[in-house]
Amino acid sequence: MALAFNAEAPSAGQASQQFALPNYSGFPENGRTIRWQTIYGTAPSSISVALQTAMSDVAAQYTTIDTSTATAGEARTVTGVRGNFIRASINAISGGAGVTVQILG
Repeated sequence: MALAFNAEAPSAGQASQQFALPNYSGFPENGRTIRWQTIYGTAPSSISVALQTAMSDVAAQYTTIDTSTATAGEARTVTGVRGNFIRASINAISGGAGVTVQILG
């Protein structure tokens, strides 16, 4: 498990630290399933959190593979993920506190 944000107060446009994804032999084209979840200490009135991947750890190469807008938090699964690095990015947020984004693998 990786904590992209851990009970933090990120602002819109802020990206988390990046995490390297393991490269397992036998995965065609580096495809894998990623589970992730959002948790809030105090629910925001609106939020958009993007899960992003990149082949190289270069800011311009990160692309969004999934987005969560659930203000109560939620668990999500993305299949067929190809990339060597992963991070979360806050696209928009209004109110709330204690933002946690967990990348479960």
